[in-house]
Amino acid sequence: MELILVRHALPLEVRSPDGQAVDPSLAPAGCVQAATLANWWSSVGGSGKGHFGAPPDRLYTSPMRRALETAEPLAEAFGLELKVVAGVAEFDRDASEYIPLEALKRRDYPRWKAFVEGAMQGELDLEAFRVEVIACLEGIIRENPGRRVAVVCHGGVINTWAAHLLGLPPKLFMDAGYTSLHRFFAAASGERSVASLNEAPHLEASL
Repeated sequence: MELILVRHALPLEVRSPDGQAVDPSLAPAGCVQAATLANWWSSVGGSGKGHFGAPPDRLYTSPMRRALETAEPLAEAFGLELKVVAGVAEFDRDASEYIPLEALKRRDYPRWKAFVEGAMQGELDLEAFRVEVIACLEGIIRENPGRRVAVVCHGGVINTWAAHLLGLPPKLFMDAGYTSLHRFFAAASGERSVASLNEAPHLEASL
């Protein structure tokens, strides 16, 4: 089967004044990105051309708003039921603020570096996160033999799964672009392989 992980579109920055967990919606630019992805994929789906010349057979999403709001245009475009799975929620699901790591890196490099180094040094339980992500995606694979499946999720999820297949320790080794597509193959024999990472032909086509 073919597994396509889709990173969500650009979300809003949100901070909770009372320290409660936040779950941001898409920013206006993110809504455009999500619509662009759905319009492009539905236009090439069925063409038989290129990697994405067929629509997904099933569509899954993280329960977090930025993923749900990215997945909904895809579900509508393809006429698919959207299945929510908690196991591909991001590692920051309980955080009291959301600042995209890309923005944090540009705006406050020392803070971004401290976050990444802290994650590597165990301040985030990336091993527990890795176990959860792998179990969830392997469950999706088992449910869908021979199908093409898309899962709208998060940069940490994509990094974790790709690192697992590449034999890397759990870490944030790749900047996954907003609405980027990451393709993997899973054989019934248990083999897993990386087909491509960080593809964004829909954004290139819109330029």
